[in-house]
Amino acid sequence: MIDKVLFKETKLSRLGLGTMRLPVKTKIKREANPLIDYKESQKLVDYAIENGINYFDTAYMYHVGKSEKFIGTALSKYPRESYYLADKLPIWMCKKPQDMEKVFQNQLNRTGVAYFDNYLLHSLDGNHFKKCEEFGAYEFLKQKQKDGKIKNIGFSFHGTIDDLKAIVAAHHWDFAQIQLNYLDWKNQQAKEQYEILTQAGIPVIIMEPVRGGKLAAVSADIEAMFKKAKPEKSAASWAIGFCASLPNVVTILSGMNSVEQLRDNIETLTDFEPFSESENNICFNAASIMNEKKIIPCTGCDYCADCPKGVKISTIFSYYNQCRNGELSETESIEKYNSIPKQNNADACIGCGRCTSHCPQGIDIPKLLKGTAGEFFNKNT
Repeated sequence: MIDKVLFKETKLSRLGLGTMRLPVKTKIKREANPLIDYKESQKLVDYAIENGINYFDTAYMYHVGKSEKFIGTALSKYPRESYYLADKLPIWMCKKPQDMEKVFQNQLNRTGVAYFDNYLLHSLDGNHFKKCEEFGAYEFLKQKQKDGKIKNIGFSFHGTIDDLKAIVAAHHWDFAQIQLNYLDWKNQQAKEQYEILTQAGIPVIIMEPVRGGKLAAVSADIEAMFKKAKPEKSAASWAIGFCASLPNVVTILSGMNSVEQLRDNIETLTDFEPFSESENNICFNAASIMNEKKIIPCTGCDYCADCPKGVKISTIFSYYNQCRNGELSETESIEKYNSIPKQNNADACIGCGRCTSHCPQGIDIPKLLKGTAGEFFNKNT
């Protein structure tokens, strides 16, 4: 049975099930795929609950708005008090303050629940938080809390250190959700973010612990290094274990899309022992090797998927990264790239920048589509 952590006088499972990357009905890679395979996804939810997982996370736009309905349906067979459900307010989708109420009510209707255990201001950075303040978003959530529609108020974060300091100082927060893994510990200042929240007494929930699967499918040299230290453990277990070793971490959210992934993570976080300094150093060595390979830091979240030209952004970056990481040969990655219709490949990018404004990783997507990835594929085509 998975370990539990005390949070606000309740016990949350150390592992949470994220619903951004659920199993889908088609095997064809589709950005922001709405075609959730209910049967396979229900198996995940059932297996999770059977093994002690009680924390589930969704968002308004996951699977093009279909994730909320799925998780509400999947959990409806269980007593409401037996699980914790988290959802998020996408402030960028609100044109006026009244839209916050419309979104919130829609979320309650989609999920079919009477309240959310955890509710977050979604993907905050300086600009999003400024809009939240202008719209009175925090006050809106406090009223929902008084009305019994929300138990705990938090935020998910994708901004600068100065942004985080301002957000932390502005209000009282019950928790915060940040992207943290051994690769981003330095690359995206996850260490500093974690320390700021810890010093402020704000419990941390982790997202992207395996970086969209990138830290589970590592290159052969990193895999060999992990196996030498722990022959029986997977690469993913190193990523999950690194996060679980941090004392202010309440729950680690992972977008697991197979029972095998779920089982591996559950085994990692059952009777878990925090990493030693030497084990942490192995993780940091793996990060150094990855950085040398110049991988594009795309997690495949597909927040960029509303491209006006339909460019398959995360697919293109994935094929490039798989080549750089040794998962695909150049020939194989080029063949996959060439299977993308020309009207959706890197050359179709018009540089409008809409994708960049939505990217949680802050990637200059047009630059990399035309540059790093585009030049790689074009020179080999």
